[in-house]
Amino acid sequence: MTILINDFVKNVKVKTLIHLFTYSLFLLVAPLAQASLFDERYPIQQGINVFEISAVFADIYERLDAVNWAGRDIRIALESLDKVHPDAHVALTGNRAVLVFRGDIIGNWPRPSDRDWAAFGQITTAMIVRLREHIPEIRRLNDGDLFNLVVGALMAGIDQDGRYIFSLRDEIANDGRLLTSAGIEGIMDERGNFRVTGVFSGSVAAEQGIRGGDLITAINGRRTSDMQDGEVAAAFAGFNSGTIRVRVLNASGDRNITLRRATVIITDADVIWRDPILEIVVNRVSDNSAQIINEAIQRFNPSGIILDMRTAHGDDERAAAKLAGLFIGRLPVLRSVETAHRETEIVPGANSITNARVVVVVSTGTRGTGEAIAAAMHEHGRAVVIGTPTAGRARLATRINLNNGGALEVMNRIIKTQSGRDLDGRGFFPIVCLSNIRSEEQQGAFFVNVINNDFGARDFNAEDIDASVIRRGCPQIASGADEDAVAMAIAVQILSDERVFNNLMNN
Repeated sequence: MTILINDFVKNVKVKTLIHLFTYSLFLLVAPLAQASLFDERYPIQQGINVFEISAVFADIYERLDAVNWAGRDIRIALESLDKVHPDAHVALTGNRAVLVFRGDIIGNWPRPSDRDWAAFGQITTAMIVRLREHIPEIRRLNDGDLFNLVVGALMAGIDQDGRYIFSLRDEIANDGRLLTSAGIEGIMDERGNFRVTGVFSGSVAAEQGIRGGDLITAINGRRTSDMQDGEVAAAFAGFNSGTIRVRVLNASGDRNITLRRATVIITDADVIWRDPILEIVVNRVSDNSAQIINEAIQRFNPSGIILDMRTAHGDDERAAAKLAGLFIGRLPVLRSVETAHRETEIVPGANSITNARVVVVVSTGTRGTGEAIAAAMHEHGRAVVIGTPTAGRARLATRINLNNGGALEVMNRIIKTQSGRDLDGRGFFPIVCLSNIRSEEQQGAFFVNVINNDFGARDFNAEDIDASVIRRGCPQIASGADEDAVAMAIAVQILSDERVFNNLMNN
C-alpha cells in the first residue's frame, strides 16, 4: 500500500510539473499569437460593448503612432494607462501586462506584440472593464467619456496635450454653451474641498482641462476649507463677469488655473465700450472671435484698445492670423514647427483695420496661439504687453479623424514667435509685470507707481535668462478680482497718456 501511495504522489508531482512547464511555454509564445481576450457570446461587459470599444482603442493607438511630434522621438505606451486613476498601476514584464489597483492584482494578460493595435485595443478595454468593477466614477462614464479618459492618460504619459473629440451627434448632445457661471458644478466634501461633479462643454473650465472628480482647494488665494458654501457658490456664479483663480488637484498633481465667469452666453470674445476705450476680452482665438473684434472696432472706432487675453487660448494658426491681422496687417504672426527640419511662417492675408493704441493683458491663462499673438503684437511694435508670464503651452492642433465618427485632436506642432523665439516651455513675458507694480515700501499704497508712471518696464523676452527665474520675479496674482482691478487701472493709464505709451513702446 505504501508503494502505491508513493507512486501516486510521484505521478501527481510529475503531472503538475508538466502542466507548469506547458503553461510557461504558453506564456512565452502568447505575445506572438494572441487570441481574443473576450468571449463573443458576451459582448456587453460592465455596461460597454467590449468589441466596439476595443476597435476604437485600436484605431486610436494606430493613429497616435503615426503622429509626428515636431521631430521628437515619442512613443505611446501602455504604461501611460497609469494616469487613468491615481490608485491604478500598469506593470509590463517581458510577456505579461498586469493591472494593479490599490496594491491588489486585478488583471493579468499576455503582453501585446509591438504595433499589434488590435491587441493593444483589447487589453486597454480589458483594463477599463476591470477598473469599472472597482471605481464607480469610471463605471458611470459613457463611451465618449471613456475614450477621452484613455486619450488623456496616454497624452499625460508622454507629457503632451491631446483629447478625444465626440462624433458630431455626441457633440451636439453634450453642448452646453448657455452659461450663468464659470461652467463648473460641484459640492463641498468633508475636508472642505470643492469636488467638481460636472463641467459645461465649451466653457473655459472645460478647455483648461478641469474634469469631474477634480478637487478645487483654493479660490482667489483663499483655501476652500476656510470659505462658506455661499462664498464658494458666489465665486463660480454671479451677476457680474470676472476673473477667478483656482487651484485644482487631480491624479496628475495640482496646478493653478484662470477662469472667466459670465452671466450670459460664453462667446469666443466679449467687448465693452468705455468711450473712448474699447475693452476686448478674448476667451478663445477663433474665426468667431476675430469677427466679433472686427465688427466692434468698425462700430466704435476707438482711440485706445485693451486686448484682454488672460484666458485666451487657441490651436488654429489660421484663426490666429485673422485675429492678429486686424492689428498688424500682413506681417508674420508665428512659426509652426512641424518636424525637426520644417517650419512654416504664418502671415495674415489682409491689412490692419485700426491704428489705435493697444495694451495687451496676459497671464498664465494665456495659452497656445494666444501667446503667439501677444508676442507678435510686441515684436512688431504694435502694443504694450502687461500682466504676468503666459503659460508656455504653445502648440498647434492636428485633427485626426477616427473610424467611429469621432476624432483625435493632438497638439503636436510647436509654436515659435514670428522672430523664431521659443514659446513652448518658456512662454512670453509682459513688459510691465502687474504683480510688481508697487515696490516693497509702497505695498500699503494704492497704485503709487501708476501715478508716478514708474512701471519698472523691462523686456525679458530679449534676454537669455532662465524662464523659472523670470516667473519667480513676476508671480501670478492670487486673486482674480485684484488682477482685474490692477490690469484695468494700468491699461487705462497707459492708453490715456500718449507720452507714457510711447515711452513703454520704446523700452
